Amino acid sequence: MNARRGCGCGCGGLLVVMIALVAAGYFFVYRPIINFVDGWRVPARSAQLPRPSGNLNAPISRSEVEQFVRVRRLERKALGGSFGSAQSILNDIQNGQTPSFWQFAGAMRDLGTSVGAARQAQVAGLIGQNLSRERYNVIAAGVNRSLGVPEVDFGKIASDIKSGRVPDIDTSVSTGADPQTVKLIEPFKTELTATAALGLLGL
Repeated sequence: MNARRGCGCGCGGLLVVMIALVAAGYFFVYRPIINFVDGWRVPARSAQLPRPSGNLNAPISRSEVEQFVRVRRLERKALGGSFGSAQSILNDIQNGQTPSFWQFAGAMRDLGTSVGAARQAQVAGLIGQNLSRERYNVIAAGVNRSLGVPEVDFGKIASDIKSGRVPDIDTSVSTGADPQTVKLIEPFKTELTATAALGLLGL
C-alpha cells in the first residue's frame, strides 16, 4: 500500500513566500500609508487659526500672494529632503506620464510623517500672517492653476488605500487661470515653480 504523500517542503516553501509577501506589503506599503494619513490629522494650534472674514472668493491681491509665498517657504522647509518624492511625481505628470500606484506608495513612504510637520508649519505660518485657512485655500487654488499644478490629491489617495478602496488617480490640470493672478505671481514664479509640488499635498 502506497504511503500518502504530503506537501512536504514544497508547500512549506510556498507558505514562507506568502508570509514574506504579506509582511513586505504591510511594512513597505500599508504601514507607510498609515503614517502618511496620520500626518493629515488636525495639526496643533489649529484652534488659533484666524477666522474667515469678508468675501472668501474675492480676487487675489499682491499682498496675499506675498503671504502665500511666506507660508509656502515654511512648508517646504518642514518637508526637508522628503520633498523630492512629491517633486518626482509632479515631474512625471508634467512630462505626460501617469504615475503608477507604486510610485504614489513609494512617495508616501518617503514623505511619511513629515507631511504632518509641513501641515503644522502651515498652521504656524497662517497664524503669523493672520490668514484664515479658508482664504489660504482659495489663494493656493489660484496659484496652483497659474502654475499648471495637476489636481492630484495625495490625502484622498492615501485614505482610499487605507479604507481598501481603489484610488482614483486624477492627473488632470485645472484650466482657466485668472490672468491677474498669473501676473501677480510673476515676481515669485521661480520660487513658486520650485515648490509647486507642495500643491499635490494640499499645502
